[in-house]
Amino acid sequence: MNAGFERAAVAQAQPNIALVKYWGKRQQTLNLPVVGSLSITLDSIWTRTRAAFDPALKTDRFLLNGVPVGSGADAGPLLRVSACLDLLRARAGVATCAWIDSRNNFPTGAGLASSASGFAALVTAAAAALGLELDDTEKSALARQGSGSAARSIFGGFVEWSRGEREDGADSVARPLLDAAAWPLQVVIAITSTRQKSVGSTEGMNRTAQTSPYQQAWIDTQDADLAEARSAVAARNFARLADVSEFSCLKMHALAMAARPGLLYWNGATVEGMQRVRALRAAGVPVFFTIDAGPQLKAVCLPEAAAAVNEALRDVAGVLNVTQTGLGAGAHLLDPQQALT
Repeated sequence: MNAGFERAAVAQAQPNIALVKYWGKRQQTLNLPVVGSLSITLDSIWTRTRAAFDPALKTDRFLLNGVPVGSGADAGPLLRVSACLDLLRARAGVATCAWIDSRNNFPTGAGLASSASGFAALVTAAAAALGLELDDTEKSALARQGSGSAARSIFGGFVEWSRGEREDGADSVARPLLDAAAWPLQVVIAITSTRQKSVGSTEGMNRTAQTSPYQQAWIDTQDADLAEARSAVAARNFARLADVSEFSCLKMHALAMAARPGLLYWNGATVEGMQRVRALRAAGVPVFFTIDAGPQLKAVCLPEAAAAVNEALRDVAGVLNVTQTGLGAGAHLLDPQQALT
């Protein structure tokens, strides 16, 4: 057994929101993306995960928001967690099963990147409990294998995830571009549904790759979008970042809508929210929207615009709730005695 084996640790990670989108995999098992992406890590919404290794266990156990995740038809999430733990156990030279207790303070599986924060927190907590001394790049590669976008939630602020070229995925990792405090944008999130989406991201990506006539154009134009966004972040140029982010968002959804059958992740409130954001920007308010594979709208703005954006989105019919967050830190350990809620 690893001499540094601590048995239990608690970690927190925040979701990240891609501004230049990730959509599509070039390799399924390792979650290698077909394109690179650029994101921002959020602050006030989080996943907290406790990993406790127990020699008495015969199999891994997984609680999600206090509810046991079982076997049979519902075993998918548990299998993904166990597969991620297996990668860490192999490095530590142990075979001990674990209790994993993971909790989100935001809707799960509804387009708010809960899998990204979930696997980033899982890798951080389990690695610490197993006594593994991993750097953030190694954690990013491991988290990616649980959920692709989790590679980015290891880091805070502005983050870029490289597509990579190697078949073993060693070069498909995220790296930080700019600290959250260096450009403290605000994100106003309009929750338009709390239900899990009917088509998950992996299934949606596969369907798109197989049937959308726009797939190759998506791949061919991504490098230019990344270069533009990277330059906008470096220069703190909000207008340029707004332009390329909305372009990437709408391009991703057009790609998915053109699949057969088409993927429509929006609802009516999502569309009205987009229109409201564009009206605000036309009136001089520094704000832009982005939407992942779900119906929730994220309005990114300069701090002085947050109150106006918040008020405007609350007024949209069909918006259930509005929450506001700044940009946050990467995945990190918490006091093992700290409550998960």
